[in-house]
Amino acid sequence: MDLPGVEPGQSQAALAEENARLRRICAALIERVESSAQPGTAPYAAFEHTVVLAEQVRERTETLRHTLEALREAKAEAEAANLSKSKFLAAVSHDLLQPLNAARLFSSALESQNLGEEPRRLVRHIGRSLQDVETLLGTLVDISRLDAGVLTPDRGSFAVGELLDVLAEEHRQLAAAEGLDFHYVPSRAVIDSDLTLLARVVRNLLGNAIRYTTSGRVLLGCRRRPEGLEIWVVDSGSGIAEDQQRTIFEEFRRGPAERGRLDRGLGLGLAIVERIAGLLDHPLGLVSRPGRGSRFSIRIPYGRAYPAAPPEVGAEAPLRGLTAWVIDNDPEICIGMRALLEGWGCDAVTATGVDDLERDERADLLIVDYHLGETDGLAVAAQLRREWPELPVILITAYHDAELKAAARARGYGYLLKPVKPLRLKMAMLGLRRR
Repeated sequence: MDLPGVEPGQSQAALAEENARLRRICAALIERVESSAQPGTAPYAAFEHTVVLAEQVRERTETLRHTLEALREAKAEAEAANLSKSKFLAAVSHDLLQPLNAARLFSSALESQNLGEEPRRLVRHIGRSLQDVETLLGTLVDISRLDAGVLTPDRGSFAVGELLDVLAEEHRQLAAAEGLDFHYVPSRAVIDSDLTLLARVVRNLLGNAIRYTTSGRVLLGCRRRPEGLEIWVVDSGSGIAEDQQRTIFEEFRRGPAERGRLDRGLGLGLAIVERIAGLLDHPLGLVSRPGRGSRFSIRIPYGRAYPAAPPEVGAEAPLRGLTAWVIDNDPEICIGMRALLEGWGCDAVTATGVDDLERDERADLLIVDYHLGETDGLAVAAQLRREWPELPVILITAYHDAELKAAARARGYGYLLKPVKPLRLKMAMLGLRRR
């Protein structure tokens, strides 16, 4: 047998010398091990202790791995359950909002009648209660759509007045009911955004400003910046401490009620504002000092040139004499819409389906719900426009869908979400009639 370092045929003395060298190496290694051991501890005992520690580390690592896997599975199940809940609430929003939409139409139609002071006061209370329900339900649906990831922006250019004029009219009355002055500075700027989502942001900011302002005023206005148009909501309320200016955007955070009345909010308004602003990529701003009020802002990029100025809204709006076809598969919606339109001087012809619509003569406008059971509003509008190609159309739906909104816009239709706000409906009708 050949040994390393020894050539074949070497003498016995050479083999003995090699063996002695190997023994010296072995002794040096043993001495090194013994010198590195703890004082008073045998090297093999230290080795055994190391093996035991390694086994304990392995067992604990395995236990930790199983625990992490169980946590991951539990987290996945919780997220799946939450997503299922969110998708369910987002999907049933149409059924939830149908009766509310009818009630709002009846309330608005009744308020426009010549009533005595006491009945008018009661109708206003009904309207405010319905608005509270609409706000709460809309908040839940919005947060569910955001959680479910089904809220997709449909951006386009529009005059900011189309958005702010309506919101100003809505909140001027709310502010007056709370004893506050409401100031609105209109703008002719054209911006690029999703009108419906941006309306939710500004509406939430205005609602918060009125809710948390004890006395003084609320201002809605715009300021031009090189990067885009800033929409400002300014109040003279109690203000927000610097260390609270981040937490107010968290979910279920509510400030102290200052008006001596029950706050029906869920603490989700500013959380929705922040998430929609992020979805639209519109930077938010907040400047506030305790006792000096607050200023919220959102910056929107400018849009392309707008072909027409937004229509004016008011009691003198030229809707009298207009004939409108209304198609909705809910009879209560039809009755409420007829009462509202007739209060504006219009002639309303209602039906729950296109086959039931009396169309002896051409109408000036078609108002159609998208969800009609076996068919949909786009198909119905297309059928009627084959007979009357220039018939203006307003599509109404309870489901915010970017593709549906884009399809309606591509056809030149108006597009409104339920519950329908009378002022926005009037504005859409004016715009289509002027066009």
